[in-house]
Amino acid sequence: MAAFDVIVCGSLHLDIMLYAPALPRPDETVAGTRWEQKCGGKGGNQAVMASRAGARTAMIGRVGDDTFGLRLRANLEEAGVDAREVAVDRDTGSGMSAAIVRNDGDYSAVIVSGANLKIPADALEDRWRALGGARVLALQNEVLEAVDVAAAAVAKASGATVVLNAAPARPMPKSLLDLVDVLVVNRVEAGMLAGGSVTNRTEAFDAARRLGSNRRAAIVTLGGDGLVVLPEGGEGLWIAPTTVSVVSTHGAGDCFVGTLVARLAAGDELQRGAEAASVAAARFVGQLDRAPRA
Repeated sequence: MAAFDVIVCGSLHLDIMLYAPALPRPDETVAGTRWEQKCGGKGGNQAVMASRAGARTAMIGRVGDDTFGLRLRANLEEAGVDAREVAVDRDTGSGMSAAIVRNDGDYSAVIVSGANLKIPADALEDRWRALGGARVLALQNEVLEAVDVAAAAVAKASGATVVLNAAPARPMPKSLLDLVDVLVVNRVEAGMLAGGSVTNRTEAFDAARRLGSNRRAAIVTLGGDGLVVLPEGGEGLWIAPTTVSVVSTHGAGDCFVGTLVARLAAGDELQRGAEAASVAAARFVGQLDRAPRA
């Protein structure tokens, strides 16, 4: 029996959040309203959200030997995530990002990966086994491709379900896709990976069919416009959005994925898990269900 419901292998960033009425244009300075620090990284966010959704969760990752790294590890532990396999890199600083959040809740960000790019792919099997395995593995694209492949291979060999949130989008080799059970992308990532724009429900269904297969399910999210779920070898399903007043969309996708993997680990079918994740993400963007700020 696996020791955990969910293991997340991925990135950890300390986010610097800047709040402003608009994004600056080249050579322009915009006066912001406030700023804050927030523990993030797609991997860290998804691990925290999976734990908050009730899953026994562990994290595999890497931080620097600095104050950012201390905060990132402490944040995981405070959320109930087992962080024993979050290694400390003595030579490379922790990952970080700077995000500008507009008044309407949309944002743009720049990441500096740092220690996240130093996770050794050849150590993934030992780390997975040291943790005792999990029912579900969650991956993202903020670490090296070789790390995703190695983690997916050991998880698949142990019978775990592999969920890849292909964010940010990048070309993916067949060796990785063949190990993925559920592929999750937003409209931008779906367009980049499937080829062509994804701006509405019809285009989302088309993209899901191109990205899924008889052995791989696909989910295409459209933010406040809902999402498409395509079970492996099945027909596509539309899930309508939950309406809320948007405060900030920052971290919404990670909330969705973290909740989804927790529900899959609990035994939900894909549609039911995606429905629960959609509601959780909607509450999150409306700040109806957010953890205290780090």
